[in-house]
Amino acid sequence: MINDSISHAQLRMQKSIESLKGEFAKIRTGRAHPSLLEHVRVNCYGSEMPLNQVANVTISDSHTLAITPWDKSMIQAIEKAIMTCDLGLNPNTAGTVIRVPLPAMTEERRRDMTKVVRHEAENARIAIRSIRREMNQDFKDLLKDKKIAEDDAHKAEEKAQELTDKFIAQVEVLVNEKEKELMAI
Repeated sequence: MINDSISHAQLRMQKSIESLKGEFAKIRTGRAHPSLLEHVRVNCYGSEMPLNQVANVTISDSHTLAITPWDKSMIQAIEKAIMTCDLGLNPNTAGTVIRVPLPAMTEERRRDMTKVVRHEAENARIAIRSIRREMNQDFKDLLKDKKIAEDDAHKAEEKAQELTDKFIAQVEVLVNEKEKELMAI
């Protein structure tokens, strides 16, 4: 029972780390990356669709994304969707390819981005601690129901803390890497 609870919590904590990595991928560093436009929704055929379902997004160089729509009639809708998204990008159309140059980031914008990174990291830490709290509550319930001994409950709580510390350390490593990436010119 204890090992099942710990392994389940470990999976949930790993998902928190993966979610944090996904959020960090969306944070712009000045370098082109297709994940930058993942959340852009294009109004096409009467419904909202993710950009990656109506076009191919690739990197043409380190500061430019190239978007090739599968249906050439979608060029205007894709351009409009990119302009209205919250990234402050100005797409340029060249025939059937939309090029999206990424402007250089200012020092102030980089600092703002590091605040966002820290906020996302804190959300991940909170999620991991919440999982630990639930795990410890499970151990207390098992102890109360006399399904495990007091020593086993104490050892399980120590394992839960070790697991939590391990994942919190992973969050710290990710934050430090992302901040270095953001502050690099």
